[in-house]
Amino acid sequence: MSHRTSPARAHDFLLKFLLVGDSDVGKGEILASLQDGASESPYGYNTGIDYKTTTILLDGRRVKLQLWDTSGQGRFCTIFRSYSRGAQGVILVYDITNRWSFDGIDRWIKEIDEHAPGVPKILVGNRLHLAYKRQVTTEQAQVYAEKLGVTFFEVSPLCNFNITESFTELARIVLLRHGMERLWRPNKVLSLQDLCCRSIVSCTPVHLVDKLPLPLALKSHLKSFSMANGLNARMMHGRSYSVTANAAAHHAATKRTGGALLKKPKLIRPPLSPSAQSCRNSCKIS
Repeated sequence: MSHRTSPARAHDFLLKFLLVGDSDVGKGEILASLQDGASESPYGYNTGIDYKTTTILLDGRRVKLQLWDTSGQGRFCTIFRSYSRGAQGVILVYDITNRWSFDGIDRWIKEIDEHAPGVPKILVGNRLHLAYKRQVTTEQAQVYAEKLGVTFFEVSPLCNFNITESFTELARIVLLRHGMERLWRPNKVLSLQDLCCRSIVSCTPVHLVDKLPLPLALKSHLKSFSMANGLNARMMHGRSYSVTANAAAHHAATKRTGGALLKKPKLIRPPLSPSAQSCRNSCKIS
């Protein structure tokens, strides 16, 4: 992974991804659906590896992806082992209309763990537009992905469905693993919903959100947004500002007096003398 810092850079990050899976699962179709980028190998020759580049926008940062399609045929296993070195992410592709390709994912995972251990992976079910011929259900693939601890997508190159989304999610996982989130967080482009939530919770205490004339779902989202972003942390320890301040003052005074809060002594004036009192009572304006 490289990070470009030149002012005239064409991208902010460069990542290398591998598409692996059995032959005829549609990996070439996925690459062909990408309209931008180069399709010629940077090495200048073709040895059973299809190559494509594309640039995605991730939270305001341009990420260039080098996508390598390793052939699923057995005679190209040696090529896969050589190209797996230096890969930052792996896309496991199977055909939803071919049960055999789904069962073969285990073999590819063993290859990846042997030659590129620890590389982030996602599971992709290809050819969703042929769902009427489906042999692998979405539930089965979802359970398998949860077992592996990876993200799962079903894509369709014909409809351009979930292609960019799957690449973007894998790029996000890779950058988070390498601690690169701090570089793009200040320039993160907030959505309109996030801007509205930020504006509301910045001036509304948490316990008053329920009184707003808003739908219940939106109220719940405002509460979770407030807690997640820490914009209303001042309301987490009290119902109002005055109660919290008074409790803090009372605690400090109790601590200073050793646990007993002393009462303020009353000011006692000395009694007046009889002569002064009688003179005061007898003074009348005639």
